[in-house]
Order: sequence, then C-alpha cells, then structure tokens
Amino acid sequence: MTQINRRKLLGIGAAGVAAAGAGAFATRTAMESPAPAAAASTADPVSFYGEHQAGIVTPAQDRLHFVSFDVITKKRDELIEVLQEWTAAAARMTQGKDAGTFGAVGGAEEAPPDDTGEALGLPASGLTITIGFGASLFDDRFGLAAKKPAALAGLPKFPGEDLRPEISGGDICIQACAHDPQVAVHAVRNLARIGFGKVSVRWSQLGFGRTSSTSRAQATARNLMGFKDGTNNLKLEDAAMLRDNLWAAPGDGPAWMAGGSYMVTRKIRMNIETWDRTSLSEQQEIFGRDKGEGAPLGKKKEFDQIDFAAKKPDGTPVIPMDAHIRLAHPTTHGGARLLRRGYNYVDGSDGLGRLDAGLFFISYQRDPHKQFVPIQMELARKDTLNEYIKHISSGLFACPPGLRDAGDHWGRSLFA
Repeated sequence: MTQINRRKLLGIGAAGVAAAGAGAFATRTAMESPAPAAAASTADPVSFYGEHQAGIVTPAQDRLHFVSFDVITKKRDELIEVLQEWTAAAARMTQGKDAGTFGAVGGAEEAPPDDTGEALGLPASGLTITIGFGASLFDDRFGLAAKKPAALAGLPKFPGEDLRPEISGGDICIQACAHDPQVAVHAVRNLARIGFGKVSVRWSQLGFGRTSSTSRAQATARNLMGFKDGTNNLKLEDAAMLRDNLWAAPGDGPAWMAGGSYMVTRKIRMNIETWDRTSLSEQQEIFGRDKGEGAPLGKKKEFDQIDFAAKKPDGTPVIPMDAHIRLAHPTTHGGARLLRRGYNYVDGSDGLGRLDAGLFFISYQRDPHKQFVPIQMELARKDTLNEYIKHISSGLFACPPGLRDAGDHWGRSLFA
C-alpha cells in the first residue's frame, strides 16, 4: 500500500480533511497543547494560526530555506488536495512534530514513513512556514484567472539586472524560516515529498544570518558587505504603518487576499572580492552610514535621525546624492515602506576563483507596484552600490491571510 493511500485509509489525507473539516483537525488540536503566540526562546514553537500568516512580521529567525514550485498536475482537485495535505503537515511541523501522524518511525515497516526523520529530537526552533501564489498559477489550468490580483502583474525590467529564468518565478512558493537550518530544510523536504508527482521544485535557496530585524527586540544584523542592513525596516510593533504599508485591505483586490501581503524576492549576487578592495571611506559613502556603529554619516548612533541637508565645509552633501541610504529612504518615495526579511547566502564558488555569495532579498508590501517598484527603480538607476552587485533572480507572490483554525487550509478561499 502506498504512503498516500495509507493516509487516506485512516482519514488523515486530503479526502479526510475535506470530509471531516474542522472536526478531524479540532480533535487532534484539542489533544495537543496550544502553541504560544510567539516563541519565548529560539527553541519554542510559533503559532501556525492567526489573522496573518506567520513568517512575515514574526521576529526574523536566523535560517531560511525558500523553495518555488511549479504545479505539474492538470487537475484542480489534485492541487487542492496537495494544499490540504501541506496545511496539515505545516501545522504539525511548526509545533515541533513530525510531518505525518505516524512520523518517521511509527508506521508500518512495509510502507514509506510519512516523515523523513532528519528533525527527530530537534525542537520546533521557531519554525514558520509561509505560502505564496505566483502569477503563473492564475492561467487557464485551474480556473483562477478571474481571481488574479492586479498587484501580481509582472515587475518591470530594472536597469542592470541579469535575471536567470530557471531561478525566477514559479506557481507556488514556500518560505521556511527557523533558528536551526535542519528544521527549515526538513519542512521544505517534507512538503516536496508530499507534493511529489503533482508539484515539482523549480528552484530553491538556502539562507543564513538574517539581514533585517522585524522587531524592536532584535539587534540590526549585517549583510556580507559588513554593513548593518534594514535599520529603518518596518517592525511588528508598528501597527499603523503595517496597516498602511504591509497588509492588503478589503477593496485593494480580490477578497481572498484581504489580510494578506505581497512578497518580492530578489537574489542579489555581490562582487565581494572587488568590494573587499574598496577603501573604508568609499564603502561608507556608498551606503551613507558608518560601518562600525551603523550611524548615518554625520551622526553618532545607528538610530539617530538622518540629516540629508547636512553639508561638508566644501559645500558637498555629507550623505552623497547617490548613497544607498538616501535613494532607499521613504522620504524619496512619498513615504512608501517595505518590510524586509532577507538573508545572506553563499552558494559555493563560481568556478572562476570567486565566492558565489550575496543577499537573498525578501520584502513584503501591500502593493509591490506602488512600493517595491519605485524604490528599486530609483536604486537601479542611481545607486553607486550597483557597481558591486547584480540582481540575478526575481519572484513575486501573493501571500494570503492566515488560517483561522485547524479546519481551514491553504488556498481554501482562493479555490472556493
């Protein structure tokens, strides 16, 4: 008997979910201790349910495994079944449990385990699993064209980018963040296992060392150029700014996206060997910040108010006109802000004696065409930092709101 048939036979597969609804999950949930709303330590679980998906304003964990899938089944019911089974597995894994109820070692020895086993004995490690739907999912295959949000329109071509199609886009994305890399990889691996034959991995990315803080309780992290990154990032404590800049509101687009957010991913290769031979003074002028403290040039502390009008004795701006901090600042874009959630990456070497390294940029916003696009266009056209970086991958995904309870599942309102 195959693994999926064994799950269906016992009523815990997608068919069981669809038939039993809240009852099947509520019974299990009632037997399990409730998860805390936020992890108290790096080992603890983060709640899977809520108004918004976890993994967006959740305090950024240290590790990432991001994956983009292409849907290869042509059957709408099979895709819905995958999403139902993914939801059940994600709800379990985020609480530190096996992906399936039998687990890695609890099932029949004649059948494949319903968990791959590499996370046995490991805590939840703050795992969050966030799903998003790409524009390509809204074609004629599944009858979703009328539900495609206008905000999923393709991003424009930005000056200087050199995108590789094989590591861009995709029908569905999964962002798994955790404080233990094995926990994040375990989550993605098991979702890929469950979806095998119906979805296929298009591309994936491992990340380490968060490059943004999403809570005021977190210190600002550094990117691979050695600078503090995302000092002025939106924080989970900024309720009013999150409402205005992060969460899709009723009336912004289709009803199924109200309370969700739009994710942009960009893989940014850094020419770190060239950067490492650049003088400290030039590096600081390129970013517009002091490298040690992270203070805006002309100030002493990281969070000191930026003075873009300040002049040197010779009359030139203290913060150059083409400095990254100036071009990316909300005052340059009518107050538009992003919630950044990126990670450093090192993918070995490029075969030419250089490290293949950089930033896997992730941002969330209410409307990417009103927020990400104008900010990135300004940076692409004027930022001196472009001499040291190259955008090689791009993705845009609609991340629906959170699941209300154990009877809900990913994609339910989209496919209703």
